[in-house]
Amino acid sequence: MTLTLESTAFHQGEDIPRQFSCHGANTSPALSWGALPPNTKSLTLLVLDLDSPFRPYTHWILYNLPPQPNTLPEAIPRSETLPNGAKQGTNSDPQIGYSGPCPPGDSPHRYVFTLYALDTTLTLPTAPDKDQVTKAMQGHILAAGQLTGHFHS
Repeated sequence: MTLTLESTAFHQGEDIPRQFSCHGANTSPALSWGALPPNTKSLTLLVLDLDSPFRPYTHWILYNLPPQPNTLPEAIPRSETLPNGAKQGTNSDPQIGYSGPCPPGDSPHRYVFTLYALDTTLTLPTAPDKDQVTKAMQGHILAAGQLTGHFHS
């Protein structure tokens, strides 16, 4: 099953506005998603820069996100645990939470937001990295959806 993932900040294949980058407020964009598989227990969101020389560069790890509501507001705080119980991992900076686009040079980079519907909640160490999260998700992915935006300095 493929999930629909959207943002009010940008559409599929469009440029990500500067306010969501290191050149702006560096806050996370609002996201929303469509119908989830019936057995969805939690969601995981990974944001990766596929064109980074340090491929892939992880910009955000958000896991154990409750399936409802089907929205994520703009400017999620950079704390390990959010009020709704979701947790954030360590990005490639390495920091907890969202780190917006900040590519070196003038070439545009692709930033892929991937949302996974899981049949479980993940048990992970404090502030896990992308490898720990993706390993824990193996065998538990019910569906996934992507939203790709572009950014250049």
